[in-house]
Amino acid sequence: MDPAEEAEFTAYVESRRARTRRTAHLLCRDWHRADDLTQIAFVKLYSAWTRIRDKAARDSYLRSCLVRAVIDESRRPWRREHDTDEVPDGGGRSFAPAGFGAPAAHSSDHSGSVADRQVVRTALDAIPPGQRVILVLRYYDGLDVAATASTLGCSEGNVKSQTARGLQALKAALGPEGLAAFGREVNKDA
Repeated sequence: MDPAEEAEFTAYVESRRARTRRTAHLLCRDWHRADDLTQIAFVKLYSAWTRIRDKAARDSYLRSCLVRAVIDESRRPWRREHDTDEVPDGGGRSFAPAGFGAPAAHSSDHSGSVADRQVVRTALDAIPPGQRVILVLRYYDGLDVAATASTLGCSEGNVKSQTARGLQALKAALGPEGLAAFGREVNKDA
């Protein structure tokens, strides 16, 4: 890579790093892993930088690298371990913050929006990873069905069906209280 391409790549990374890291966090739910996954995605992009002729395709290529890195890392044996709030024998105390789940008072310090974000993140954790990836790409990154299908290497029909299933699972995970917190009417007949 010549110095001009190197400078162009550096500028690209600086402009995309924060958003890519946030997307990685939404996909893997851990800031440290998100940093690692972001780094992996940029390293893969760097190796292909000179081969990507269409400059508009770089964002799509970066997203594909990120999603593939998330999938690859999730298959590693040490990634199957999970943290818990209680000691396995049940004798320990819970480390959940006091008042967790209680509605937050809205004030000028934005604590209400932080609580809302936490409710959504907790609900996202409860849905299957494949559906979570599609919901993050569609509604956080703002991709349309075709771009999401291209990023994931699947059909548009699959994206549509997984989006519908993911939204159903997200609504179920939020529950009536969570939906009410966002001003959504809850259909009691459904």
